[in-house]
Amino acid sequence: MYTTINDCRIYYEVHGKDDGDTIFFIHGAPGLGDCRADRKAFAPLEETHKLVFLDMRGSGRSEEKPPYTHEQWAADIDELRKQLNVDKIVIHGGSYGGYMALEYVTRYPQHVSHVMLRDTKPGSDRQDVATKRALEADLPGLTEDELVRMFAGEMRSNEELKSVFFALQPLYTVEYDPVVAKEKIDSIYYHYETHNFAFSVNQPTFNLRDKLPAIDVPVLVSVGRHDWITPVDASEEIASLIPRSELVIYENSGHSPHIEENEKYLSRVRQFLAK
Repeated sequence: MYTTINDCRIYYEVHGKDDGDTIFFIHGAPGLGDCRADRKAFAPLEETHKLVFLDMRGSGRSEEKPPYTHEQWAADIDELRKQLNVDKIVIHGGSYGGYMALEYVTRYPQHVSHVMLRDTKPGSDRQDVATKRALEADLPGLTEDELVRMFAGEMRSNEELKSVFFALQPLYTVEYDPVVAKEKIDSIYYHYETHNFAFSVNQPTFNLRDKLPAIDVPVLVSVGRHDWITPVDASEEIASLIPRSELVIYENSGHSPHIEENEKYLSRVRQFLAK
């Protein structure tokens, strides 16, 4: 369904128990991601929780309406929380969505009961490591110029963004299935201008390290052992900076343990939320 949030038309879905604790799921990859992957992966939690999924401003089925700043995205999340009449939420963010989960809890701490982070970073560094890994993989259909421009937020069209993202797919999972990857790539709603803003404006200055020690709610930090773009040491650093955190490393996953090791991931989430 759609709602208007801060003068922007936003797509969202609510599932599960009306009287259960509310979990907001924040997708990654601005301009590429949307809520559908989380909706499928976390559907079993509907039995015990109220689940809220949304396509962030400028992504998925939501309206392309700048600004695409972290401040604006966090404000959009909080406005949806108000519209749903929820005081405190559990917030789950994966990859770039992890940035936003951290942004939200540091900006609106009074409205968060728990935080769950998946394959993310405390700041914008380590990009050179990801670039090096991608180039060493010698992926067909990907040039160094395209890779550098993607990370710099200099994509020229939706078609180019799609082509580069498709070429990178073998890096994202431990077991690569080209058929599944092609279906995923063809199903994406592409918004290259959102991606460009996130990577050229937001990401270069993103660094929450000095704010993480003040987070005073339980935080579950999860990461795939073979993640190429938000590596294990980034999650280890997050866990070391947040007092009430616990770290889980999924040994048979890349960037998406919630999908690659779904049952284990959901089991650990249930344990965390039950404490």
